[in-house]
Amino acid sequence: MALLPEDIIDRLIQMERRIQALSTAVNTRPPLNEIRPVPAAGAPSTKPVLRTFDNYGHEVFADDVTTGGLARPWLQLLPPVDHLKEAKWPSTTSTAFTPIAQSFNPVWQPKMRLAMYTKASSGAAGQVKVMVDGQQFGPTVNAGQTFDHTGLLPVDMATKFGKVMTVEIHAVVTSASGTVYAQPVSMYGTQS
Repeated sequence: MALLPEDIIDRLIQMERRIQALSTAVNTRPPLNEIRPVPAAGAPSTKPVLRTFDNYGHEVFADDVTTGGLARPWLQLLPPVDHLKEAKWPSTTSTAFTPIAQSFNPVWQPKMRLAMYTKASSGAAGQVKVMVDGQQFGPTVNAGQTFDHTGLLPVDMATKFGKVMTVEIHAVVTSASGTVYAQPVSMYGTQS
């Protein structure tokens, strides 16, 4: 008997079965909004593990599987300072804005928070501002006020990501004489 072409009804039934199989497969995949543990050789892990590698196999992001939180990248922390003795703070007697403190930090997040105490010597007045790669970050404050600003970094994230930015504290004496002091107490990157 010669092979006869399938009729349209048989072909529609086959297509319906394939569509049903695809629909079932799509609806049974695990959700993409959570991370589940992957069993290791031997004992399966009970904790989720998150690791991200670059094209060269370097681990660029990792969670801390022992206690939770972030394991990598290591993020800089500001060292403890003596915030009670202004004489030990970075300072200036200049009547023009002058850099009095500087740090170099990698750009990982688009925003930064910087908090610092400022003060002027007895009878003096002045101002303090922050510069990031030569551009002002946040407001200029009068000495004696706390500088506490969270905002977008004045850098191009696409070209600056992972590269070093320069953060400088500039101060100026606006009275006839005296000293202006500034002491950072908190600085960290944050998301936008």
